[in-house]
Amino acid sequence: MTVILGSFFLAISGGGLLIRAFIASDYFRISGIQVENGSRVASEDIVALSHIRTGTNIFSLNLERIGRKIEENPWIASARVQRIFPDLVVIRISEREPRAVVNLGYLYYLDDEGEIFKLIDSSDTLDYPVVTGIDRKNFLEEPEEAHRILKEAVALLDKLGRRTGFGLEDVSEIHYDPVEGYILFTCAGGVPIHLGFSNFEGKLSRLDRIYKDLESRLATLQYIDLNVADRVIVKLDAKSIRGKG
Repeated sequence: MTVILGSFFLAISGGGLLIRAFIASDYFRISGIQVENGSRVASEDIVALSHIRTGTNIFSLNLERIGRKIEENPWIASARVQRIFPDLVVIRISEREPRAVVNLGYLYYLDDEGEIFKLIDSSDTLDYPVVTGIDRKNFLEEPEEAHRILKEAVALLDKLGRRTGFGLEDVSEIHYDPVEGYILFTCAGGVPIHLGFSNFEGKLSRLDRIYKDLESRLATLQYIDLNVADRVIVKLDAKSIRGKG
């Protein structure tokens, strides 16, 4: 019986050594790293962030740690790293898409979750609506409230993007005022459109009915107010009235 048990444990030990030798063989040395779904961040930059090197044993990789390292790039929302045996590593990334620019003293990109994710530099484009009215001090002291406001701003952008009348292409700025609510500014003429805090869809639908008539006269308007039920209040700029006189 002792001989049988000894032979059994010897077989297990020998098998373990064989497995370790097999795993450590050149058969499992990484020969290729493939990056999928990237467009903003170059594949070579993703590979550099991963610190994966060809020739490394594929079993030595800590996949979760590598993914977290890649996600340190502000453009990367998520990174999933996968071994494809025997010698290939695939990195699948999901990138953030800017929805707006947020002015907090410095300019930042805002994503579709209402998250500020990148300080804008000289290589970035500013061709997005600007969200203003959030004080940097309040943003740091009350982050949950600031995030709620930014998510509402993104939801408003979504509504504008689905419209065929007055829509996203007509808006240059979304301003938040704690008393007056959300105020849109038109690209043409910078006219403020007062939306308040609710019923954005209904208010924008009212504006749609007359916006084509107003569009050519935006330079003469002081503001548009949609906060009175079933009405669109249009205030003419005093200078334009005096000019006609």
